[in-house]
Amino acid sequence: MRGAGTGYSGAMYEATARPRRRHWLRVFLTGLLLWILTVVVTLATGNPNLIPTLVLLGSFLVPVTFVLWAFGRRHSGEVTAELLFSTFVTGGILGVLAASLLETYLLHPSPAFFLGVGLIEEAAKLAALAFLTRHLAHKYAADGLVLGASVGFGFAAFESAGYAFTALFTERGLSLMQLVQTELLRGLLAPVGHGLWTAILGGVLFSASGRRHFALTWRLLLSYLGVAVLHALWDSMHSIALLVTLVLTGTPYQFALLERGYEPQPTAAQTHLFTVLSWGGLILISLIALLWLRAVARKADRESPMLWRIPITR
Repeated sequence: MRGAGTGYSGAMYEATARPRRRHWLRVFLTGLLLWILTVVVTLATGNPNLIPTLVLLGSFLVPVTFVLWAFGRRHSGEVTAELLFSTFVTGGILGVLAASLLETYLLHPSPAFFLGVGLIEEAAKLAALAFLTRHLAHKYAADGLVLGASVGFGFAAFESAGYAFTALFTERGLSLMQLVQTELLRGLLAPVGHGLWTAILGGVLFSASGRRHFALTWRLLLSYLGVAVLHALWDSMHSIALLVTLVLTGTPYQFALLERGYEPQPTAAQTHLFTVLSWGGLILISLIALLWLRAVARKADRESPMLWRIPITR
């Protein structure tokens, strides 16, 4: 009877736990349906009052879904829904504002522009994460992954909303189709962008930090530089693919036009090669980041030589 009771309890737990694990899926499907309905009604009516709804739904759907999915994989009870909401919204906004200020006053057009963007944005998100989680009694690496992802996805959501709103305005007036295309593309790429990069840094930061301090380690410093490089490569992949395509297939006539300041018309083969290089590069960067995240999760809470211990004020 004891064994039967245990089996019954286990079955009941499994039956009740499964819906909770799939809560993120229900949220995604519901949000996707609402977004599609909003797109259809907006296109059918041309009502500009629906544009904010379209922008917010499209920009936040994928980030919120992945944060809910990550929340189910937290390590301790200290990572509450309230903390997750704070890191997503407050961390995302603080990261966007800090990055905007620093990029405006520190960066100028140069070959290293995208590297500067990566360094600034990853530093801004990491600082926001550390500030919002400074009162946690225990800093487990698994929780660092979840909270880092939350800050990163919050950053991505607000950034995507800005890009979608900007895409609405064209030289020919308002373009709802361009807004929708921007949201689809950024939604598709969101899981392997900001959330993934900041999750890596959050796991590394928490793995060496204690109750009363955050630790600056060689591992964190190298991880920050590595993530910033991935970020820079991601942002500059369009330019890299264009350059490689020209080097491999460019004709003397096309180079002559470029020297005169004109944009040459690409051939069908060049367009195909450019597309393959662009998407291939993004896929490669994503795979590297995913493998890196897996390694961080496996090496959780391993000691690393400490450069500086930053005390936490309470």
